[in-house]
Amino acid sequence: VTITTRLLVSHLSGIRHYEKDITKVKEEKEKANRALKLTKSHQDKEQKEKEGKGIEKTDCLKQKKEHDGETKSQNSKPGRKDKEFEQEEYYLKEKFESVIESLKIFKNDPLFFKPGSQFLYSTYGFTLLSAVVERASGQKFTDYMLKMFRDLDMLSTVLDDNEAMIYNRARCYVYNKKGRLVNAPYVDNSYKWAGGGFLSSVGDLLKFGNALLYSYQAGQFKNRNGKLLPGYLKSGTVAMMWTPVPKTEVSWDRDGKYAMAWAVVEKNQQYGCCRQQRHYASHTGGAVGASSVLLILPEELDPEALGAWPVAPPRGVIVTIICNMQSVSLNSTALKIAREFDKEKQAQ
Repeated sequence: VTITTRLLVSHLSGIRHYEKDITKVKEEKEKANRALKLTKSHQDKEQKEKEGKGIEKTDCLKQKKEHDGETKSQNSKPGRKDKEFEQEEYYLKEKFESVIESLKIFKNDPLFFKPGSQFLYSTYGFTLLSAVVERASGQKFTDYMLKMFRDLDMLSTVLDDNEAMIYNRARCYVYNKKGRLVNAPYVDNSYKWAGGGFLSSVGDLLKFGNALLYSYQAGQFKNRNGKLLPGYLKSGTVAMMWTPVPKTEVSWDRDGKYAMAWAVVEKNQQYGCCRQQRHYASHTGGAVGASSVLLILPEELDPEALGAWPVAPPRGVIVTIICNMQSVSLNSTALKIAREFDKEKQAQ
């Protein structure tokens, strides 16, 4: 088979995640799909009932507000029991000197499916991707990333190295079997730098989001007298990263599809005075003792006003949340916050 970097970055490679038993993975997927079908069926039934009753305008607006927010996850309570964190490989303590060395964890395991045929979120797929970056760049993956963070002015973003003295590093927490908060166990993240091995701050993640949003929109603005600097990435590159890929899915946002290392929801409205979908990109993070989200809601730009100065990118809302507790669902909260700020901007 052939595994490309595009397949890796969209989790279509067939490389396993933490679960080694393909039967269990299929069972979990089938359960999730059944639950999603039941939820959609219930929502369609409710929608037909409302249409049949002739809802007044005020009720229609109320229903729109209720559906504007992302449907709450069944596991939205803090400290929920997350089966994924029962996997032993989440708690590895072995230190790997390079990402090439860490490939030994999974390199001899069979693929779960033919590359490109199915979606399976895989941290190890990103470990392999980091090895590609290391070989292509000719330098250690961690050195390559830290230089990039410096270029982006993300000076608080560092390796999650247990031995290093890191200023203002937060202590992480988990719920034990009795439902009490305890300190998270020690893990060594050197086996998955690319998939979950960096520490950051809210400020740095906002800088990262702004750099991407600026790059995405810069190509749409007329560069007057060379005053508009180029984006860190080409506009077309970010657009490609934020284009949904067929056969993918997103566990934390049922409206979304996976793109290239991002979950993306496309602009959509099927019925008047009903639920609207705005275009946005997001990604959550889950680690032993920590949870996070970064959500980018680009402003819907007026083509006629794009040449006006000093209106310039980035235009939109960026929300990031980091908390030092395991298994906290944050995407819905981030989306609600983004929409509130978006409403405020539109009202001005």
